[in-house]
Amino acid sequence: GSRIVNPQDDAAGLAVSSRFTAQISRNSAAMNNLANAVSFSQTQDGFAQKVKHALDRMSELTVLAMDITKTNTDRSNYSVEFTQLQNYISDIGTKEFNSVTLFAGTGTEVTIDSDANTFTMNALDLNSTTAATGLARAFDSATSAIHTTTSASSALSNIQTAIQNLADMRARIGANIQRLNVTHSQVGLLNENLAATNSRILDTDVAEETTEFARFNILVQSGTSMLTQANIMPKAALQLIT
Repeated sequence: GSRIVNPQDDAAGLAVSSRFTAQISRNSAAMNNLANAVSFSQTQDGFAQKVKHALDRMSELTVLAMDITKTNTDRSNYSVEFTQLQNYISDIGTKEFNSVTLFAGTGTEVTIDSDANTFTMNALDLNSTTAATGLARAFDSATSAIHTTTSASSALSNIQTAIQNLADMRARIGANIQRLNVTHSQVGLLNENLAATNSRILDTDVAEETTEFARFNILVQSGTSMLTQANIMPKAALQLIT
């Protein structure tokens, strides 16, 4: 049962409880935001894993194309698959999660608590043309091709750099997920304690009320017993007289 039925039962307690209830609701919404952000990041990593497989295969094709026993016709055949993998990686860079670009190149802000504080996730940009951070040089046919041994050698260098850049991206994704999970647990712990505190303000103390009920029940039974004895005594006196 509720200890506070009407405002006059505990005006201050009701005010505190109202604030706690609102904060608990906002925290629950923040936890939902955090869980969605984890799903967003896990989707990023899922695509990044596929890109890694594509880059691994591209590096293999590049080395095969550098074989001096291969003709340019052979290299052209390798190039067909190589180009398709380049297009695949380029396409991944445009993917979206609920119409939000997965690899926008700018950090996405996530609301992390009831006060609307935010955490900016590490940015990822698969389409960046910056050699030190992006992958574009690996999937751009103008900078990476395997039609000749010379171009294959240049492509291999670009792909090796892209593989390292992708590994760095996945590390940043992992850091994002770890931060989001820890924050989600923290907000959940806060909500549990807020709910417990709110319960102490609003809810009836069952143990205390049970004890009081037992005490009053004993008093009632004692009073009833005394009245019974009091009624018996006059009857006994009348029997002696008669």
